[in-house]
Formats: sequence, C-alpha cells, structure tokens
Amino acid sequence: MRVIALLLCTSLLLACSRQQPPVEPAATEAPVTPAQPAPSVLPDTEWPMYGNDTKEQRYSRLDQVNRENVGQLGLAWYFDMYTQRGVEATPLEVGGVLYVTGSWSMVYALDARTGKLKWFYDPQVDQSFLAKGCCDAVNRGVAYADGKVIVGTYDGRLVALNALDGKVVWDVQTTDRDKPYTITGAPRIAGDKVIIGNGGAELGVRGYVSAYSIASGEMAWRFYTVPGNPADGFENAAMEAAAKTWTGKWWEWGGGGTAWDSIVHDPELDLLYIGVGNGSPWNASLRSPEGGDNLYLSSIVAVRPETGEYVWHYQTTPAETWDYTATQPIMLADLVIGGKTRKVLMQAPKNGFFYVLDRATGELLSAEKYGVVNWATHVDMATGRPVETPEARVFDGKNVSLPSNAGAHNWPPMAYNPTAGLVYIPTLVFPTRFLAPTEEKDMKPGQGKWKVGFDRMGGSPPKIPNLGAIIDTQFFSQLIAWDPVKQEARWKAPAGRAGSGGALATAGGLVFSGAKDNQLIAYDADTGEELWSTYTGNIAAAPVTYALDGVQYIAIAQGFGGGFAAEGGPVAHDWHMQNMSRVMVYRLDGKAEPPPPRTDTRVMPQPAPVTAEAAVLQRGEVVYHRHCSYCHGDGLRTGGVTPDLRWSTPQVHKMWQDIVLGGVLQSRGMVSFSDYVSADDAEAIRQYVLAEANRLYQEKTPQAETAHE
Repeated sequence: MRVIALLLCTSLLLACSRQQPPVEPAATEAPVTPAQPAPSVLPDTEWPMYGNDTKEQRYSRLDQVNRENVGQLGLAWYFDMYTQRGVEATPLEVGGVLYVTGSWSMVYALDARTGKLKWFYDPQVDQSFLAKGCCDAVNRGVAYADGKVIVGTYDGRLVALNALDGKVVWDVQTTDRDKPYTITGAPRIAGDKVIIGNGGAELGVRGYVSAYSIASGEMAWRFYTVPGNPADGFENAAMEAAAKTWTGKWWEWGGGGTAWDSIVHDPELDLLYIGVGNGSPWNASLRSPEGGDNLYLSSIVAVRPETGEYVWHYQTTPAETWDYTATQPIMLADLVIGGKTRKVLMQAPKNGFFYVLDRATGELLSAEKYGVVNWATHVDMATGRPVETPEARVFDGKNVSLPSNAGAHNWPPMAYNPTAGLVYIPTLVFPTRFLAPTEEKDMKPGQGKWKVGFDRMGGSPPKIPNLGAIIDTQFFSQLIAWDPVKQEARWKAPAGRAGSGGALATAGGLVFSGAKDNQLIAYDADTGEELWSTYTGNIAAAPVTYALDGVQYIAIAQGFGGGFAAEGGPVAHDWHMQNMSRVMVYRLDGKAEPPPPRTDTRVMPQPAPVTAEAAVLQRGEVVYHRHCSYCHGDGLRTGGVTPDLRWSTPQVHKMWQDIVLGGVLQSRGMVSFSDYVSADDAEAIRQYVLAEANRLYQEKTPQAETAHE
C-alpha cells in the first residue's frame, strides 16, 4: 500500500514536471503550412541574438507585416514542447533554424519554415534543483556563436552544442553544486567569450558573472558583484571599495547581488554592462545592520569584456531592501538630449524609475517614475540618489509598498522603436505589505532555503471568497509607450491581468506583446490602438520576427509558469489551466488550424475534516507562509505549475510527514524541510491546508452539505 500511495502522491504533486519526449520527432503532431514566397522581394533576415542586435532594442526593420495588413496574420505552424511548465525564452533564428528553450533548460532546433524538429537536447537537470531556485525551472534562451548554440542550465552549467546536430561540444559547471545557485538567464556573446550570471540570492548566495571561451569552454574571468568575507581578502579593488559600504557580517547571509538576467555588450565602447540583483536577505537591516549602500546591489556595473575589470557603476536603489533588482533588460541607444547626441543606456528596473545613463561614463542623465511608486518621491539629480518617503521602510505588515518585490517592471523584455523614439514597457501594479521578522530564527543567516528577512504573513491574502473580482483593480499589467527623452508616457494600452509578456517593435509601425486574456496583441506603435490579436495561451516571453523566402514570420514561445505561477498568491489563484509549452509562429495568410484552448475540467475531491484547534491552524498558516508559499502560493493560491495543496488526496495526507520531513519526493523537487520544520509544525501546516481546502470546497459547491455534518 505504501508503494501505491507514493505513486498516487507523485502523480498529484508532479503532474507538471518533466515529460518524456516522443521516440520520433513530433513534427506531424502539429499542422504546418509551408512558406510561399511573397510577391515583394524581402531578403532573409535573422534574429541572431537575444535582443536581435548588440543594443538589445528588440527592434526589427522588417515591415512586410504592417499597420495596413496585420489583420491578415494567421498561424503558420506550432510545435508542442515536451514539458508543461513555464516558458520564458526568446527564440533565435539563424540560417533557417529556430533555436528555442523550454523548461528544465531543454533546447529545441526547429525548421523555421515548417516547425519540424531538427534536433532536441535535454541536459538532464536533476529535478531536486527545483528547490534551489526562485521562480520555476524556466530558461530565457540560448546564445549563438561560431556554429555553436550555448545554453545555461538550471543546475548551473554552461553547455555548447553543435548547431547542426545538437551534439555537446563542451559542458562546464559555472557554480558550486552544493550551494543554491541556478541559471535561468540567456548567455550573452562578447567577442570570443560567452558571458553568464546566476540566481539564488533569496536562498543565500554571493552573486557573480563569469566569462568563458566560446571555442573551449575555459573560464577567462569572474567578476563578483558583492564583497565576500574581508578575512579572505578581496578579489580586486572594486570589491575592496564595495566592502566599505557594508556593515556587520553580511557574508554569512550570502550578500546576494546575483546577475540573473540582463547582460549587454557594447562593442563600440568595449564595455559589458551587468544588471545586478537584490540583497541576500532582502531585509537590509539584517544583512547590514549599521547601514550602508551595499554596493553593488541593484546596480548597473560596467566592466571590460576581455578581462572583467571594473570601469563604472550606477546604483538605482541604495541599501536595497524590497527586492528591487536592477537585473531588468538593459538597452543601448543614441538619443538627442539637450541638442546633443548622447550614447545612452536605458533601463526600467523594478523600483519604478526609468533611467537614462551615459553608457561611456555612467553619468545619470535622467530618471523619472514610469510606474506606480510610493517608496520614493523622485531621484535627486545632484546626487543620483532616490529620495525615500518616510513610510518607505515601515514594515509593520500594514503599510503598502509599491512596487512590490514583483516590481513595476520585471524580466519580460521591453522594446525600442528608434523611428518613433519610444520604449515599450510591460509594466506591473502589484501592491504588497512587508512584515519584519517575528521569530528569532528568521533573523539569523541560513543558506539553502528561502530566507528573505521578512515574515511572509505580511503578504498573505485575505480569506474572502471571489477574491479574483476584487483584485482586478489592484493588480494589473499594462504596456506603456515611454518617451525616454521627455521621460513621459506617450500612450498606455488597456490594463489587463497581472503578468503580461515582453515586447517586439518593428518597422511596420507595430508593437507585439502578450497581454490580457492569453492573447498575443499587435498595437499601433504611435497610438497604442489594438490592430490584431489571437489566442495563444498565457505569454510571459517576448516575440521575435524573421524573414525567409520573402516571407516575414512572427514567433512566440509560450507556457504558463515562472514566479506568478508559483507564488503569485491572489493573482495566480484563478489561473488554473491545462498548461502546454508551445512555440507558435505566424505569417500573413497563415492557414494552420490553431490548437483549441485547454480548460481545467477537474472536480475537486471533498477534503477530510479539520481536527485541530484554532491555535494550531494559526500556527500552520504562519509556518506555511514562511517555508511553503514561495512554491505553493500565498494563501495556498497557486497557478497550477506547482501543486495546489488544497486539492491533495487522502493518500498525500497520509504521507504528509514523509513528504515534508522525510524528503521522499526530493528527486522531484520537494526536498526535506526537517531542518526548518518540526513534526508538530508539519501537522499544523496540514491542518491549515485542510481548513482552506474545506473553505474552497464550500465555495465551489455552495449547495452541497458537507459529509461531516
């Protein structure tokens, strides 16, 4: 019976884990429409880099699809990936092949005309690494150079594949596998080197960026983003200078500063720009108790791509304490400011301000609010520092912080149209409340499990039915067109569900972005008018465009997952859907039949009765939010990529202690929490789950009497 129970438990908890690929490539599973040459001459045009070019503007000069004919876009082909998790990848198109990653760092090489699978690579990431990461086993894409496709894997490796057949050329470990490092970002190319960062600040690591030889995989240099233990000495003068801005024993907490996304190379100035993340823990008063700016957290740092030598930095959020990372996409441009052409760097990081910097010197040129912000009134142009409000660091569980740790703009890429002079930003309004730690053990360092230095009960959603109807006006996403010279919004698209996708701008006068109701939408780049939309399923990633045989294609990779699906709490709770990771490609007059939307047809089983007293339920709620909510959602509301524990079967409840404390599902990502949770607390969590399950069951079946009356 124990074996049967384990199988049932595994089936429930891991319904969305890695799937086995078909024995043969599955090109026939999806209808395809071969490309037909268009009447006009259109040269083959690739999308060879993450942001299309070294400036990472995500702008294409293709204009076959434009304002006048975008309504004729139809599906050319689609390809179903082998997983049912989050997809955040930007596809690359090189030489008629579309290279795209799915969850678990899997790489697919698809015929860009038809969608036929050419080769597939599975790095075989141990799924126990799921517990070492922040926000799902996602991957944002590959790099292409010298006939190699290079991918960063979730377990910290950098792997170079032969672009023709997917065979491994070299495979290097970039992290200490015994520490909670992961890689979700796309590698970047700088000359003869490939650059990669990592994640893990929430779990207690020290961030860094590394450069490797494209030819051999040999490491060329490593730049740490925060200082280590002074007793061990400093790697360079930059780390010695940074250490003067920290206090206490920050290295015991890890420090953070992981560069998990944006890295941009400027070959003209021979500079590499690194977007640096949040502190470890978030709470600055714990990691640096006597104050200090904590360099280079939440900073843009410029280094030499050949050596990793520090050149300059600009810190967006000194003494960062809200998870206001500066890892969001960085783009380069030449702007006329004050009658003079300036080589600039632009970023809309989490903290809600849009920054324009001189990319040669790091000089701040302008900074204005692009999002809803209440933690700072403005950025002082004389000092370059934000002017915080008196309530900014009030963490009493009542004060509302905007932006939240989700940011006013997160990782979904923005795009820039140099002709229109506008940056298109997927913005987010997501209020939250922070609560200072209430138990002593949360005030002490501890690597390997989530420890942000706050009590997660501050973000617990209220226990009220029909929460989704209430949050619509409080949590939302919105694409805005931002003038980076005037530092103001030109237009704003209609607000939609929180968590929209990235943007693509084209010379056809269009902006494509994933938005409300699981749609890919084309907007007029100048006015924001919606010109075309199609159902895709939930989109987080950004579209790309390319041309082959005189035909322009629009491609998007989609799949529900990421941070919102895991810990989105009240926002994610109504997103239950039968997920599918998928690549969808469009062209004018495309005739392929789109796949039907997948709906959730499950029937909730009636839960067992609660047997604990109110004090135990209250304790269970507290411990759950401290340790479990990061994966299973605030208030037990999750988007379905990770299990909604309220739907747990009787078999799961029978094995509860074995799962939570014994780690019987460690190989599937559910590791043991025995070092953090006692047997009594594990039972308290289970009782809390039962209480919430019974409440949900009554909401779903209000006319039904419980079997326990």
